Amino acid sequence: MPAVEYSDAELVANTLAGDRDAFGLIVAKYQTLLCSLAYSRLGNLGESEDVAQDTFIVAWSHLRHLREPDKLRAWLCGILRNRTQKLLRREGREPTRNAEPIEVAQHTPGPGPLPSEETITREEEAILWRSLSNVPETYREPLILFYREHQSVASVAAELELSEDAVKQRLSRGRKLLQEEVLLFVERALGQTAPTEAFSAMVLAALPMAAASTATAGAGAAIKGAGASKLGFLWALFAPFVGLFSALTVSWMSVQFAPNKRERRAQILTGVVLWTFVLGWCFLAQPAMRALGRHYHWSDQTWVGVMSGFWWFYAAVAALIFVLHFRRILAIREQLEASGTVTPKLTLSGGKRLIFVAGIYLAFFSWLIYLAWDTGDRLWAWIIAAIMIALFAWRLYQGRGKAGAAAIRMVTRHFALAAGAVLVLLNLRLDVWVAERRDVSVAEVHQFLPIWLVPLLSVALVAWVSALVALTKPRSELTPSRSG
Repeated sequence: MPAVEYSDAELVANTLAGDRDAFGLIVAKYQTLLCSLAYSRLGNLGESEDVAQDTFIVAWSHLRHLREPDKLRAWLCGILRNRTQKLLRREGREPTRNAEPIEVAQHTPGPGPLPSEETITREEEAILWRSLSNVPETYREPLILFYREHQSVASVAAELELSEDAVKQRLSRGRKLLQEEVLLFVERALGQTAPTEAFSAMVLAALPMAAASTATAGAGAAIKGAGASKLGFLWALFAPFVGLFSALTVSWMSVQFAPNKRERRAQILTGVVLWTFVLGWCFLAQPAMRALGRHYHWSDQTWVGVMSGFWWFYAAVAALIFVLHFRRILAIREQLEASGTVTPKLTLSGGKRLIFVAGIYLAFFSWLIYLAWDTGDRLWAWIIAAIMIALFAWRLYQGRGKAGAAAIRMVTRHFALAAGAVLVLLNLRLDVWVAERRDVSVAEVHQFLPIWLVPLLSVALVAWVSALVALTKPRSELTPSRSG
């Protein structure tokens, strides 16, 4: 069935359902637009088609993140724009610097067929870009599209989301800016450089075999490189679960090595409540929210607003559980000490103690390290790992010889410090990670994730925890002693 009979939303839905042919229709529908926009920026036919092909491959692996399928065109253009900017920035050049001088091109043998087939010579390509490079991009883009879209003003207007009158004005101005002696040549050459059906075949051949809808967060990282090493694949697959496994280990060890029956019962109660909440929230509530977002076609702004509240509430409830738990354990130990019973030191061997403390910090920081690494933010992945190791070492040092209520107070302080470090890191890097995940610029992320949102939620969470600590403080700590 012809692609024009499908809306963008239908093509996206069919692709996410595992229909590779539907994605082929998306490529066929937008290949000329993306190749033309890339060529207008880069000034090189081969590079422009490479970047456009890369854009489609990135779109395939990130399609599940597209919240508004009707805005597929704008989303694809955003990915393309970001990739061309990265390419130009990496090579330290402007688009016009990419064209070879005509006299050099005339004496350079062609490297073989262009991706769009051998339709123009190397010399013609050099002349073509030298002519177009003098035209501002505002006029250059409509010119390129006009001659690639069979000289249809209506098609150019639809692709660029402009009125036909605006397109006509830009075309008129662009033609005037072109030199008279090369105008006919440019018209003919642009008509010959449009991507053909072979381009769609190349994109589809380069796609990973896994369907876009079945890729998990870890598997999505593996999709980015079909030739990724087995080690990289295992990292992408298991890294998201390191924190979960570590936290479960800490909970189990807390029960097994509790120094008395009352504390053991308190540990069991907290473990049951905490893990019922965590697992239900992550594996039931979160998928339900995603389903609601897809069903009601939430915009990016709505999605960010809803999910920000969703995860803030999660953090607030988790904080409530931990504050009440530490208060309970502290009360048990203080009562024992007041009665003259000395709480024994933690009965763990050196190796088990290392595992217990390491599990605490892996639960806090492993998911942040994974996010940073998965989005290519390798420097910050190492910085976060260094922070985790430093806090781990400090906790081991301060915990030596401590027992009873003093040990619980020390653990509470370290929990608060680790949680504070997580909040600071999210404020510093979350927008960067979101930008890399969506393959857009940080400025574009701030259009739906306001720069003030994460700091505001962080302050609200700190205020909530402070209120919990104050409200749960025993009366003996609130009322000064009048004795003496």
